[in-house]
Amino acid sequence: MANYPPVEIELVDITSGSAVRRKVPLMFTTVHGNPFTDRTWSAEWIKWRRAAGWPEDAQYSGFHALRHFFATTLITNHVDPKEVQRALRHSTLQITLETYVHFWPRRERRRGVVGEVLKSVAAGRWDCT
Repeated sequence: MANYPPVEIELVDITSGSAVRRKVPLMFTTVHGNPFTDRTWSAEWIKWRRAAGWPEDAQYSGFHALRHFFATTLITNHVDPKEVQRALRHSTLQITLETYVHFWPRRERRRGVVGEVLKSVAAGRWDCT
């Protein structure tokens, strides 16, 4: 770390809701002091994955595979869809759902819900919850 101290750069921070430019120290940089980009991480990820003996399947080959792992871990652990959207920084919930809908745990499909409520009403029970 002494040979490669953090490099301070300016980034846009949207965590508070509005975009604010902030200077931040980057712990991980290239040998030229530039920020690690998704491409830089992907190249490193390939080396690390190979060293670990992970599959060479293209589906798992890039940095984006880590993003999908993160998303599906949140989803399968019942994190609220809006929270998953925020964590992934998707602009809309629709994007999150269209991308990951097949990972959301399925709930038992309730059939005849309306019929049950109507029978309760007809029997004089007005509990529609």
